[in-house]
Amino acid sequence: MSDKQPATPTRTRNPRGEGSRLRDEIVAAAVELLDETGNEAAITLRSVARRIGIAAPSIYRHFPDQPAIMLAVVEQAFGQLEAQLRAAVGAADGGPRGRLFALCHAYLRFAQDHPERYRTMFGGLWMPALGNTTVTVEDVATVGEAPLQLLTETLSDCVAVGQATSTDLYADTVALWLGLHGLAHQRAVTVAFPWPPDIADRIITTLAHLNTE
Repeated sequence: MSDKQPATPTRTRNPRGEGSRLRDEIVAAAVELLDETGNEAAITLRSVARRIGIAAPSIYRHFPDQPAIMLAVVEQAFGQLEAQLRAAVGAADGGPRGRLFALCHAYLRFAQDHPERYRTMFGGLWMPALGNTTVTVEDVATVGEAPLQLLTETLSDCVAVGQATSTDLYADTVALWLGLHGLAHQRAVTVAFPWPPDIADRIITTLAHLNTE
């Protein structure tokens, strides 16, 4: 039996001017590793390079260190979340109230469908102490801002037509997000708990200060 290690798959070199494709492949490989292992630590420059068939130093022209790759993974995940929320709002019936419920349920579906990505988006375990990475406070300050802004706008529409009684839109938006996030997290870690079938609607109605009539 040969004691040779399996050869690393050889990647076809991108044509000149298409180097940005390699960046996308690096992020896609990192997402695959995260989904497969559920462990941010499994995503290293070496493991990503092995996945796409390149030498690890080739990654440095796009990502100077592992946290930079993870930041790109998280940014992509938030972009996917935003796209799904906007699609749900656009397809919803029932006016502002119906759009708010559609958005909130789409948020919970995303968390259920992509548990490893969702945990990484909000867990922060991938982020080392600032100063030990090229990732800065400014880089992470606005991550996840767009979905929260969409939630704010959707709740604001409910207030504008008298379907919600919020008097502090920002605080109530944050409270609503925390309620959804808490439910998403607990569903993931306590899968055998007998959740009331309408628990999500109860959380949304209460924290959004929706009128019940």
